[in-house]
Formats: sequence, structure tokens, C-alpha cells
Amino acid sequence: MPAPENTVRRSLLLASAVLLSTALTAPAALAAPKPSTGPSATPPARMSTVGGARLGQPGTQVDLANGAPVLPKGLSARSWIVADAESGEVLAAHNAHWRLAPASTLKMLFADTLLPKWPKSTKHEVEVSDLAGVGSGSSMVGIKEDETYTVHDLWLGVFLRSGNDAVHVLSAMNGGVEETVEEMNAHAEELQALDTHVVSPDGYDAEGQVSSAYDLTLIARSGLQKKDFREYSSTVRAKFPGETKKNKKGKKVRGSFEIQNTNRLLSGDFDVPVYEGIAGVKNGNTTNAGATFTGVAERDGRVLLVTVMNPEKNGSNEVYKETAKLLDWGFEAAGKVEPVGELVPPRSAVQADARPGATASPGEAGGAGAGGAVAGAKPVASAAAGNGSGGAGVALGVTGGVLVLLAGGAFLVNRRWPLPDLVRRRARP
Repeated sequence: MPAPENTVRRSLLLASAVLLSTALTAPAALAAPKPSTGPSATPPARMSTVGGARLGQPGTQVDLANGAPVLPKGLSARSWIVADAESGEVLAAHNAHWRLAPASTLKMLFADTLLPKWPKSTKHEVEVSDLAGVGSGSSMVGIKEDETYTVHDLWLGVFLRSGNDAVHVLSAMNGGVEETVEEMNAHAEELQALDTHVVSPDGYDAEGQVSSAYDLTLIARSGLQKKDFREYSSTVRAKFPGETKKNKKGKKVRGSFEIQNTNRLLSGDFDVPVYEGIAGVKNGNTTNAGATFTGVAERDGRVLLVTVMNPEKNGSNEVYKETAKLLDWGFEAAGKVEPVGELVPPRSAVQADARPGATASPGEAGGAGAGGAVAGAKPVASAAAGNGSGGAGVALGVTGGVLVLLAGGAFLVNRRWPLPDLVRRRARP
């Protein structure tokens, strides 16, 4: 009996990935050029071909079949990509491997690297040295020295407020910024995110710090296989510990304040409605990077990932508007376009799958504490009736399926993610 088309295709892609993985470990491939900046910047004529030759070509790559919708008009981003998060098929792309400054979208790699390190309940008293090196003008959640925070608090600060102070405290807990950067670069290489070079763990502009729309999508796909990553990135608002002060009676008390997710497709804004089915992931904005964003959304059982980097149109929310257009297009175009590439699996998965007799085992992806929802958070669908705080609810399975454990690490293959329940219930405003 002939092998199913998808099986044959996946085998060929895995074989190609093995060859690419070997070829792209050369020093030249890992070199970190300066990010392209300025209005006249153009993509290089030759870029990485990880995921397929088409993705290494400059310009827009798409294969429209009969009945397929045309791409949205008015896209101004230097680089973007639309991919099926579960199958890994790239539906369309524009300068997918152009190495650009990533801004705080790089925090996805930070989280994917460090989330498994500590249980959420781990406590840490912040020292002055923990906050050393936080860049001028950084986004901050408001961490104070000599105060104690849980790891759960710190991750809320990273995901919701994009707090560079939270990143530096977690880095200090991990042995320092230098060690954390080294681990992030190693993890990027394992994911085959070879356009990425980390200099600062928070995404703050730094010489030679680059990534690409392709890599950020690859990183997001890896992170979203962790339950805690999914829940933090879909949390809209939460309470964050404040500073300890003395009340009128002289007793020390510590209050809290509300923080809200800066992802406008998740929280909404005056000119950007909450996107139907949105479930994360991360936004960023710096001088070199401009606005960057990676988003994941689910509709009618399909999960899409879109990354948009540096729209040239003016407007603080343009990156979200272009992402929404591409998500709309992707949901309409799915099944009506020929893929122009794929999101490759991690190297360990490729190598394990390439070994004779390799077999898959069921398992659960996720880091420490991944078994529970974000503590104290409520589903967004009911937030209006609550106390003003809200976030991801209990993650529910969308369909059955298995997780494949390969080479000691979990990687999701051909399975629907249990995205937070809120993404399937809330209608678009």
C-alpha cells in the first residue's frame, strides 16, 4: 500500500532538514550582521533557505490556487510570514529570513529557554545587582530592590508588561545575563532558528542582535508547546506586587497594582479591536527594530502563527493591523494555497526521527509548574463581570492527539494545541 502523501512529504522534509542542519552550522551561517535599518534598507539577495528555497528569496512568496483570496493590500512590513502552527506549512511569506532587530519579541526565546527552570512558587528577593544593565528607556513592570517576588510574578511581568527589569531578575537567578544569553543562543541553534543572534536577553537594541520573521515564528511555535507559555502569553491582565510601605498605624503592608498585556490584539485599543481567537504571543518596539509582533490565533479548529516586522506605515498600532489582515487572509486561504515552505522541527527531533527504528511516545509538553493555569487569572470572556483582573482560563484540549517525545525533549507534531478556552468563545467586537 503506498505511503500517504503527508507521510512521504514529511519524510522528504525531514531528510532535507538534516542536510540543512549540517550545512548551516558553518560559522558563516551563525554570523551576526548588523540589523538592516533606515528607510532605504533592502533585503539581501541571498538569505537562509531553512524551511525551503522559496523562503530564502527576497520579496513575497505565495502560490495561489483557484479560489484562493489575494493577499491583503497595503502591507508595509519589511518582513512577515503566515504559517499553520500545527502542520508547520508556510502559507505565504515576505522576506522571511531577513535578519532584522527583533525588539521584545526576543523575549519569546528568553521564556522558551528559561521557563522550565523553576516552579512558579519559587521566591526571590531582588538585589541591586539584579537590575544592573537594564537599558535606558526600557519597558518596566516596576520591580523594586529588596522586595520578594515569586517566579510567577516575574513571568507575568515579562509577558504582560514586557518588563526588562523582570528579564534581568530572572537572568540573575539563572547565573547572570552572560550565561542566559549563551543558553538562549544555544537554544536558538537547537530550534534551527539560525538567523537569530542574542546579545541582550530582553531584546533591547544591541550591536549584532538580530532575528527574522521565520525564526520568531519558529520560536513561538516551540514556546506554545509549553502550557505555562500559552497561559502567560494569553493573559490580558493580572495583579502585580507593589512596594512594601508603612500604613498610618506604622504596620508594614504590601499592596498590588494591575498590569495589562501590551499585545493590542489581545487587550484591544482605541483603533484596534480584540482579534477573534487571539491567544498571544509577543510584541516589541525599539528604535532599531521599529514595531515587531508574533501572534497566534485559532478559528474553526485551525491555528495560525503570523509574524510581522517593522511596518513602514505610520501609526503606533500598524503592526497589529497588518497582523490582523494576514490572519484573516490565512484563515480564508488555508487549503487553497500551496505551501511555500515549512517550519522545521528542532534538530533533536530531526536527528531522532532520522534514526532507524525511531518510535514516538506520548507525553505532555511543558516546563516546571506546567500542569496548572495562571494562578488567580480568569477567562477573558468573563472578565467584564469580575473584579477587573483576568487572563487565560484553564487550557482545554481542542482535539485528541499525541505529543511526540524525541531525543529527550517534547515536540508537538501534527496535533492541535490545547489553546486557552477563551479563544474559541469570544466573538469579535
